[in-house]
Amino acid sequence: MRLRLGILDAEDEVKRSFKREQSSILAFAVLTILAWQTQTGTMLLLPFTLLSTWWHEMAHGLIAAALGAEFERLVIYANGSGYAAYSGRLWGIEQALVAAAGLLGPTLAGCALIIAARSRWATRWALFALGAALLASTIIWVRSLTGWLVLPAFALAAFYIALRGNAKWQRIAVEFLGVQGAVSVYQDIGYLFSPGGEVGGSTVPSDTGQIAAALVLPYWFWGGLITVAIVLMVWKSLRIASRN
Repeated sequence: MRLRLGILDAEDEVKRSFKREQSSILAFAVLTILAWQTQTGTMLLLPFTLLSTWWHEMAHGLIAAALGAEFERLVIYANGSGYAAYSGRLWGIEQALVAAAGLLGPTLAGCALIIAARSRWATRWALFALGAALLASTIIWVRSLTGWLVLPAFALAAFYIALRGNAKWQRIAVEFLGVQGAVSVYQDIGYLFSPGGEVGGSTVPSDTGQIAAALVLPYWFWGGLITVAIVLMVWKSLRIASRN
């Protein structure tokens, strides 16, 4: 009987530990979103700002390639902006899918990382997979000095934690990076809820602006719908990750 009670107490402590970790990660995610809305905050969080750009632009490029276009290059600027260049003809609905991928793709990948935290095996392989993706994308598509410097550094950090970190820190790293990927779309909320913005000194339509052009409804509708979808996906993934 005492052994059974001891096991139950241990399980309760694990659950409480998960909840504390996830609360801290969510709190930092909220603070990150708020900081990103200021120039000072963006610079203070520059490594994660650049990582969020990678999440976003990689999703654009990969979906464009999946739809038949050629993903040519990914450029990340030191100020946190960037773009994915691709060539080939895409129809209006396909362009809308590419635009939506940049907003929802990072959240899907981030949620997959969060769910991977359920087991030690999945956590370690998630870190290896993320590191490999960062290195592969740097070699194949990245064509900017900032990307060449920052992305391999994140890859090496992921490999190091996977190989040398204990179970707790591996889990925290995966959940943290997962949430960062999930909220990367909010690097610039003004851009999400606007018809266009400035990238590399040129004015271009926003992702929600491109979706609106293809699907009729206004950009702010799509910005709101995507926000609701992201909140629900992150909430559900955290719930799944906290289960035994």
